[in-house]
Amino acid sequence: MTRLNRTAAALLAAVLLAAPAAANDSVASMGAGGLVLGRTDGIEMRSEDLYVSAREIRVRYRFYNRTDQDISTLVAFPLPDLQGGIESDVALEDPLSMPFTTTVNGRRVATNVEQKALLNEVDHTGLLRGLGVPPSPRGDATFQALAGLPRPQIDMLIEMGLIEDRSWTDAGVRHLELVPLWTLKTTHYWTQVFPAGRELDVRHQYTPAVGGSSGSVFGDPAMAESQYASEDAARYCTDDAFHAGARRMRARGLYLTETWVDYILTTGANWAEPIGEFRLVVDKGSSNNLVSFCGEGVRKISSTRFEIRRRNYTPTRDLSVLILTGTRIDD
Repeated sequence: MTRLNRTAAALLAAVLLAAPAAANDSVASMGAGGLVLGRTDGIEMRSEDLYVSAREIRVRYRFYNRTDQDISTLVAFPLPDLQGGIESDVALEDPLSMPFTTTVNGRRVATNVEQKALLNEVDHTGLLRGLGVPPSPRGDATFQALAGLPRPQIDMLIEMGLIEDRSWTDAGVRHLELVPLWTLKTTHYWTQVFPAGRELDVRHQYTPAVGGSSGSVFGDPAMAESQYASEDAARYCTDDAFHAGARRMRARGLYLTETWVDYILTTGANWAEPIGEFRLVVDKGSSNNLVSFCGEGVRKISSTRFEIRRRNYTPTRDLSVLILTGTRIDD
């Protein structure tokens, strides 16, 4: 997820924590260019039960092979893209550092991982690995590997648009700063047999890497008509009640910070039919927090949890959750 830097406009020091969460399962095939997500007409997703919070994500699927033959196929679970660039809201070094477990019918399944370094949809993974540069655009290992390259190779990467030279001089000392500009795509995948005429229970559980900022424009009258407020209104479907709650938090002298959790829902459309029964629970963590996300028929089921239930559901947009926290800072 790449978002505009709020620092200058909101006069906030953005502390960017990490990338968003993950994605729905999808059928895949291993093509010449690597893992390719596809559709299947033989397997239904009978249900999806998804729990999303800043601390944990749990998802349970019930799949059904409606044919009279076993189906063996690759199943893929793509993690969020990790984007390079000076304004990328990411501090996570590699999505593989996110704890991630998969079970099928209650038994732990080991997944394979594919990672690609892409720029403008062109795969540069082999080139970077050949130069000894990790595919992640973040982290000390990548920056050190780039800094250790001979100058002709650095110039080549700059010319290709893979890195940007933002080096500076201070007190006569030259400080080398090479910023990766590619995007890392990471996908867990495994081969799964779907027995003919039977259901399969597939579950994922992990602690998500979340995004966030050390400040917020919400509740600030001076920023009510800003570009950032408009972008957030579209992304998180913030309404009048949410904005009023943010103003009340500020009126009580609270300092507001944001947490972002994203989940890719649209790959759930890659199965034979719409999702038979879909349930989403979003947990804002504390009853004092505010939460906003897009969805129809949202129902509050506890002091911190909100639920959506749908039948024959085909997701058309991914999930983005905004959690607003107020903290009292003593003078």
